[in-house]
This record gives sequence, structure tokens and C-alpha cells, in this order.
Amino acid sequence: MALHVMHVSSEVYPFSKTGGLADVLGALPLEQAKLGQNGESAQVTVVSPWYGRLGGGLKPEYLAQFEVPGMAEPSQVGRIVQGGVTYLFIKQKGFEGPELYGLANDLERFVYFCKAIPFAVAALELRPDIVHAHDWGSGLLPALLRFTPVPPQMQGVKTVFTIHNLQYQGRWNPWDVLSWSGLPADLVHPDGLEFYGDVNLLKAGVVYSDAVTTVSPGYAQEITTLEYGEKLEGVLWRTQQEGRLHGILNGLDMERWNPETDPYAPFEGLEGKARVKQELLKSLKLESRPTLGLISRFAQQKGVDLVIEALGELLEDWNVIILGNGDVFPERVLTLLGKYVPGLHFRQGYDEALAHRIYAGVDAFLMPSRFEPCGLAQMISMRYGTLPIARDTGGLHDTVTPDIGFLFPDATYESLLEGTNRALEVFQQRPQEWRSRMEAAMTLDWSWRKGASEYLELYRRLIAG
Repeated sequence: MALHVMHVSSEVYPFSKTGGLADVLGALPLEQAKLGQNGESAQVTVVSPWYGRLGGGLKPEYLAQFEVPGMAEPSQVGRIVQGGVTYLFIKQKGFEGPELYGLANDLERFVYFCKAIPFAVAALELRPDIVHAHDWGSGLLPALLRFTPVPPQMQGVKTVFTIHNLQYQGRWNPWDVLSWSGLPADLVHPDGLEFYGDVNLLKAGVVYSDAVTTVSPGYAQEITTLEYGEKLEGVLWRTQQEGRLHGILNGLDMERWNPETDPYAPFEGLEGKARVKQELLKSLKLESRPTLGLISRFAQQKGVDLVIEALGELLEDWNVIILGNGDVFPERVLTLLGKYVPGLHFRQGYDEALAHRIYAGVDAFLMPSRFEPCGLAQMISMRYGTLPIARDTGGLHDTVTPDIGFLFPDATYESLLEGTNRALEVFQQRPQEWRSRMEAAMTLDWSWRKGASEYLELYRRLIAG
């Protein structure tokens, strides 16, 4: 009998995206569906909001209309089937626009989205074995399945909750949450939903799911500590002691990030990579010398400020190419410096073609994160023979080995410079070693197969009790 896995997420690539959460939901279900086709028997469904504008070039097929308790207007559900995965989109009041987050009614939107899921399942006569919720946008779902009336198909279903980034928790006024969700008020206590006077939707997912995962083993350990726990370290430490906390490393879409078939910067072998580098430098009017790349959101987590602080010394030896946007201060500083400082190229925003060319064309890739749940950029860069220079934290610790990349210990510009200087020494003085590192990096398998199999095994253990 096929195992039916139902993922629930506020975003899923290519239909909706703000960050890495969408990338995971775009790749993990597809890999689980492939494993099912190869004999492990898995049926995979992904449920997400039906935003006013969906990407991917396909429009959901309308399936049904259904009622959600406490919601004045009926909800609707549509479907897209792609790559062996069924994507269900729930249309509700509040999701008419293209915005994923940042609206005044975010709490109401995502509470009702979570409330709608059991009734959408019933309307379609589905029966999942596992509900796998992701991040705060679906964090309330495990509690709703336990403590509110739901259709028979969803009663007693096992739940998994994945933390993609602990910094984003979804905190709101308790009485609003109780009013819209229908959850009993006696859940608002320190061992339940309550969190410093608020209700915390991510905490709800941690406390009331059958298993909790994070996106790398290193991050699973770090979030149980005071430094990285975002005030939830006690709850997460207890979850770990109960045997419910697991670290499963994210994978990479190996087809999308394939140097041999890349639509923007195709190459084969290291000679091809050298050609791509020269084309990149020529197009950006940079001299031919060692070159660093950085592609990032400009958020405190990502450590872009450390790169800005170290730029003067970095540019003595390296070209530096930066693509990204976010916080206003680094955007303005880099925009100004990019106009006048030789060796620096800054492009504000996100440019898919340039991103591929940077991954393929630079020599080394900077990841100075203060914390990093998993990170995909270091995997992408290695796929293209670009060696990562990364802070030794979370998923970077799990993926960047000292025989290939260069880890530095502290979130300071001095530590970052120590890492870049070690890399420069190898690049300039031991070119054969650098070449060997590049060759080794390009042979690594970052596919989702291992992680998808680990999730399927976790599901089966939960169902078996």
C-alpha cells in the first residue's frame, strides 16, 4: 500500500517563492515521488495557498468548493500535477494578491489556511498517512489536527514539522489566534503555545508534532544552545531529549544546477570553467585576477556587513562580485562603492542569468553567515568547481570539508580575512592543489536522494509507532 505524504508550505517553487523554503518544497517532494516510482511506494501531495499570482506557467485546475468552520466565505481548491507530484492550491479571502508575507492580516490568512487543509482533504476524499508541515506559516496545523474537530480522514494522522529558519517564528496576540483557530484557551501556557506573552506559531509546530526536523544535522544541534536557540533553546533541547528532533541535510536540484546543461554558463571540465571566468570578467569590466563571488539576501544573518568591512583588504588581491538585496544600509554602501572602487562589481536585486554566471565563473564563493540552517549556495558553487570560503556553522559545517573549501571560525571580518588569505595562498602558491580541490568539488553528489530517503524512513517509523 502506497505511503501518502502531504507536505504543507506557504511557498513552493516554481509557483511561489521568497527564499530557500520554496526551493526545498520544489525539490524534496519530486525526489520522494521518484523514490516511490522506484519501489518504495510513496504518493506525494503538496498543499500551498492559491496566491493571486502563481509562477510556473500553469494554472490550477479547479476541483471543489468547501466550508471552513469559523470562516464566513467558502474556500476553493485547485490542482496541478507535475513530475509525479500533486500540488493542491487553496483559494481563500486574503490571498487574492501576489504577496506571500508582510500584510497586516498575515496571522488571519495563515491560521485559516491551516484550518482549511483538513476540510480540503475531506472534500477531495484523500487520506494522507503523514502531514509534513514547514516553517511558521503551517506551524499551527499539528495543534489544529490534535485539538479541533477535523474530518475522519485527518484524525490521528502523524505529523512532522520542519524548521527551515528558527529566526522567523510567527508571533501574535493569543486572543486573536484563539479566536480565529478555535483552539482551546488552556493551550496558552509556557509548555504549549505561549511565548513571552504571545502565541508562537513555530513553537506550536515544535510542541505538537510527532517529529521535528531541521535542514542539517549541525543546525539541529546548534538550535538547542543559547547562542542559536532564539529563546526556544529550552523547548528544542527537551524535544531533542525526547528523541523527536532530527537533522536531515537539504539537497540540491542537480538538474537545474548542472554546468554541462546550464542555459546561462555552460561548460565542461576546468578548461571550460576558465573560459567562463574570462567571459564573466570581460563583461563586468574586471581585470583577470583571483575572483570572489557572493550571492545573498542582505540580512544580518548572512554577514554581508563583514564583507563590506573587509572589502578594502580583499580588493588588494581579489576581484569581488556581489549580487543581492535586502537591508537598506548594505545596498546603499555597495551601490556607492561599486561606482568608484576598482575590482568591485555590485548588482542590486536578483538576476538569474548573472547568478549562474557568478557560480560558474568565480574562483571562490563567500558565505560569511552568522548562522546557516543549511545553505544551498555552497553546494551550487562546488557543483561548478568554485570553492567555498565559509563560516564554520550549521549546514556549512556539514557540507564544506577542509580538503575542498575553507572554513573560518568566527563571525568577524578578521576571521573572514583569515579564511580568504588561506584560500589565496593555495590559489597562488599551490595551483595543483587548487585544481585538485576543484575536481573533487565537482564530483560531489548533492542530490535530494539521501535526504528524501531519510524522510521516508522517518515517516515509516512514526506510522509504525
